[in-house]
Amino acid sequence: MSTTRRHFLTSLTALTGAALLPDSQPAQAGTVPPNTQPLSCNAYTWNTFYGREKKQWMADPDASLTEYVKTGLTAYEPSFNNADDVKKLAPYLAKYKLAMPSVYVNSSLHEAADAQKSIESVVQIATAAKPLGARFVVTNPNPIKWGSDDDKTDAQLTEQARNLDRLGAELRQRGLVLAYHTHAPEHRQAAREFHHMLLASDPKNVSLCLDSHWVYRGSGNSQVALFDVVKLYGKRIVELHIRQSKNGVWQEILSDGDIDYRRLVADLKGQNVRPLLVLEQCLEKGSPNSMGPVEAHRQDIAYARDVFAELL
Repeated sequence: MSTTRRHFLTSLTALTGAALLPDSQPAQAGTVPPNTQPLSCNAYTWNTFYGREKKQWMADPDASLTEYVKTGLTAYEPSFNNADDVKKLAPYLAKYKLAMPSVYVNSSLHEAADAQKSIESVVQIATAAKPLGARFVVTNPNPIKWGSDDDKTDAQLTEQARNLDRLGAELRQRGLVLAYHTHAPEHRQAAREFHHMLLASDPKNVSLCLDSHWVYRGSGNSQVALFDVVKLYGKRIVELHIRQSKNGVWQEILSDGDIDYRRLVADLKGQNVRPLLVLEQCLEKGSPNSMGPVEAHRQDIAYARDVFAELL
């Protein structure tokens, strides 16, 4: 992909939104969240659709969110760079009646010199987002260098896991759940980074946002690896990012394809796990180009309500 989520986060002004929700007791990390949340969708997918049309998602919040709600979506996972960005959303939240059960934030945790500042930033964002309905804080700790294939050392992985657990503990004290997320790089080298983050952290502090397709792609397009992850860490899954490909290429809409989502639903249900479901059907080089984002997301919703019905 030409633009990673991380690159998107550093370039996008975080005018993304959600509606005010009644403050409710959030799930603790590692437990089944209250199964009352609607089907959600995150900002990154819309960024890819808008980018294809040479537009910028949320450059005009009213125009962007008008299209968003035309799909029938009622919940949204925005990406934030700082707490001030959260405050900028307030005027748009009630207006478009969008729930915000989760937020996505960056963090840099593998070097002690950066970790404390990063933890403080994430906590500030989460504290600002909680009154707006947020319960889950999703983070994918930064790589050593954007776009490189450099792997973290054992010492850096040890430091990162320690700080991820610290961040999760800080959020748990505030009634929020930290959900660890990965892209492809964390699944290189026998997935040493991915496994260490979970094995070296307390399940009470660190839950898992399972990005099913990044696990699949990062493991060499392997469903074996994906379903092994579900078997190993299923009880820690509080959020699921949903994307589909055919022959390894992301499609415009959710459909049957490389990942057997019906099996994934059955496996999660078998573990009594019902995560927040977040659509993330993105575009890349080679993706079909036959419809705009509104129609694509309408079809995504129809498919998700069928295949994921038992988790909604």
